[in-house]
Amino acid sequence: MSRQLRITVLVENTAPRQGLVSEHGVAYWIETGTHRVIFDTGQGHALAPNASRLRIDLADADAIVLSHGHYDHTGGLRCVWNLAPQAKLFLHPQALIRRYSVHNGQGREIGMAPPMEQVLRQAEQRLVWTAQPTELVPGVFATGEVSRQTDFEDPGGDFFLDAAGRAPDPIRDDQAVYLDTDSGIVVLLGCAHAGVVNTLDYIHTITQRPIHAVIGGTHLVNASAERIDQTIAALRAMNLQIIAPAHCTGPRARAALASAFLQQINDCSVGAQWTFTPTSERNS
Repeated sequence: MSRQLRITVLVENTAPRQGLVSEHGVAYWIETGTHRVIFDTGQGHALAPNASRLRIDLADADAIVLSHGHYDHTGGLRCVWNLAPQAKLFLHPQALIRRYSVHNGQGREIGMAPPMEQVLRQAEQRLVWTAQPTELVPGVFATGEVSRQTDFEDPGGDFFLDAAGRAPDPIRDDQAVYLDTDSGIVVLLGCAHAGVVNTLDYIHTITQRPIHAVIGGTHLVNASAERIDQTIAALRAMNLQIIAPAHCTGPRARAALASAFLQQINDCSVGAQWTFTPTSERNS
């Protein structure tokens, strides 16, 4: 019997199904048949109730991975950390730094909550740093820091390393998760602050395999029309079969993607689910 990879959206900005909770953030549950991975944890309010409603036991997690250190991806970390003490946490070394969003001269801290940051700094035995591509569990990988090559992508907002807004934050800790399937590489994005095109190009370089699907946040919410057009052109050249924009994509960019990719566009709200066959199963 073929083993299946299953991806379930646990947290997202939209939750159309009755009984599920929405919040600004993302979290995904990945099942390989033998292992379970949680990728990002949302802000912390929606994760546990949605997991319960979807009959997913967070205590079964073998690995936790963070796309980057912003509050809307790390807020539910304490919940999973406590429920699954056997799980290693995979994160870039810069995920623990203080960071800010600055608007009209006012700085707002948007990094990981300081109490959780302190817990992690005292639990080195459970941490795995992912500056480079890293296997989380068999067949599931984190990119580590993404090489940035395009001339039209940037972190996507007014992000800084200080409350005064003097030191821009390049968000170097931004990373994605990818899985190899019989159809090609499936990519999960947290926010793609490194740029969705940069991220997909980097993964293609690592794997030398075609990209089949991209699911998650593309941080085009503040993108110019020119950047959106260039992103669409690059994605079209990749011949993607599944495009599921979420979270920080923004309504304008999502509408443009839906118009450009009528057949490929997928819903990515809470409860959305995809199944794939691992590459190793192709000839079995």
